[in-house]
Order: sequence, then structure tokens, then C-alpha cells
Amino acid sequence: MALNVSVILAHPDCASFNHAIARTAVARLEENGHAVRFHDLCAERFDPLLPGAEIPTEAVLPEAIRDHCREIAAADGIVIVHPNWWGQPPAILKGWVDRVIRPGVAYEFLEGDSGEGVPRGLLKARAALVFNTTNTAAGRERQVFGDPLETIWRNCVFGLCGVSAVRRRMFGVVVTSTEAERHAWLAEVREAVDTLFPHERYRRPCRT
Repeated sequence: MALNVSVILAHPDCASFNHAIARTAVARLEENGHAVRFHDLCAERFDPLLPGAEIPTEAVLPEAIRDHCREIAAADGIVIVHPNWWGQPPAILKGWVDRVIRPGVAYEFLEGDSGEGVPRGLLKARAALVFNTTNTAAGRERQVFGDPLETIWRNCVFGLCGVSAVRRRMFGVVVTSTEAERHAWLAEVREAVDTLFPHERYRRPCRT
């Protein structure tokens, strides 16, 4: 049975390596027989601003946001592609998280919990891939900055929302990379997709 996989890209330059990563991931997912919903947030002009009226769980959401919420709630897998900007995702992607990864869709608090406790994840997806690009050497990233994107995606977003398998790969240094290096990196993207979202004929049957 094919999986429903949402691919979310956040980079304003269509000639960027981020776009190449996203295209490669989408193509591999489709080759593996999965149904892909692809969003280039910048091309779609996604509005990252969270209005106060959208904060309550029972808020009436704009149709575009409702569509994103329905899609991410139904996804069997999620792929995120973005550059490392100041140790964070670009603002447009942070806004997507704010507006879409919301209570009642991605997580909930248990009865009697006013929001101070540990929420329960609601996302159906059990696997997520995150691809990042950077112009900082890996050693400096770890020693000076501590790789905050790992904490954001693995713990603060996917772990909190119930996604149990999270794989992340940072590619760099992109600005000085060669064509051969980028070709090898895209091969890694295909391998990562094959690992978490293999072709149907290679998937193990679920055991009960």
C-alpha cells in the first residue's frame, strides 16, 4: 500500500541546492510508489504570520491553513527541506510550524492539563526526514553552535508530536562544494528516502 508523504520546502531561490534536494526526494518517493504532496512554501507565498485569533484550539482557520492541517494529519511520512539560517529554519517555515503543527492537529494535552504538562502526539506519521544545508563546517557547527536544528526537529517538533523515527542530514559546506560533491549528496538523499520510505515490494508487513 502506498504511503502518503508530505514534502515541505523552504528556500526562496529556485536554483538553490535545497530545491535540488526537494526535487530528488519527490522523484524518489514517486519512484517508490508513494503518493506525494509537495509544497514550495516560498513559491506558494505561504503567510507565516500567526494571528492571535488562530491560537485557540477551537479557532476557525482560513481554508488554506485547514488544508495544510488536514494534509499533515493524514501523512504517513514527512520530509522537510531548508537551509540553516542563524541556527533556525527560515521564517516562512517557522510560521508554517506555528500555524499548522497546532494543538488538536499535531498534539493535545490530556484532560485536566491546562497546558503545563507533556502533550500527547497526534501525528499519524511515524517517520520524518529533514534535509538541511549549511555554509558552516561540521566541526564548528558542533563546537560553537551545538547544532540547534537537531534539537528543534527531533525533540521540539517531531518528538513532541509523536513521530518516532526521525532522520536528519546536514549538507555542507555548500558554497564551496563541487559538482561531484553535490551529486554524491543527492545520492544520499535517495538512500535516505529508500531507508525510511522504501518501495512497497521491500516493505516488511506490519506485525500485530
